[in-house]
Amino acid sequence: MVRGKIEMKKIENATSRQVTFSKRRNGLLKKAYELSVLCDAQVSLIIFSQRGRLYEFSSSDIHNTIERYRKFTKDHKTSKHDSEIYIQQLKQEASHMITKIDLLEFHKRKLLGQGLTSCSIEEVQEIDSQLQSSLVKVRARKAQLFKEQLEKLKAKEKQLLDENAKLHQKNVIDPWGGSIDQQEKYRVIDLNLEVEADLFIGLPNRPC
Repeated sequence: MVRGKIEMKKIENATSRQVTFSKRRNGLLKKAYELSVLCDAQVSLIIFSQRGRLYEFSSSDIHNTIERYRKFTKDHKTSKHDSEIYIQQLKQEASHMITKIDLLEFHKRKLLGQGLTSCSIEEVQEIDSQLQSSLVKVRARKAQLFKEQLEKLKAKEKQLLDENAKLHQKNVIDPWGGSIDQQEKYRVIDLNLEVEADLFIGLPNRPC
């Protein structure tokens, strides 16, 4: 026989309500015991009947379980409160940063020459002073960069001159791939040949 669906509302008949309470209570206590054994969970169950009778189950000391529950809920509430405070601080910081950015943007527009109609003479003089100071810093930085670039070019020029001098010295010493001693040797040999040709005495040999 299929069990019909029970409507979830208070049972008006007192006898039927008591019977249902006893059955459901026993089933609930059994399930709590099974959960504690099968899953090694710390389970505590407290039931008060309509007449005020107490029924309870606990896998360990129920007082320790209650204290643990109180501590957990207290820490949870404290943590939640701290989180709310932290979020509020972040919102305040974000609002402060937005205001600061707006002021910087407004000051930037003034430095660019925009929105000066509402400025007083003192404000205009202050802006002019700031621009002059910035201009001095920009020119100093520009001069430093030019100086560094000039030093690099001078170093490159010196390196090229040194390499050119080495190549020139090499060409003077060894224009044909030989040393000076070898060149002198060749020249002396040529002179000796010329001397021998000039000092030849006698008629040339004639063919017979």
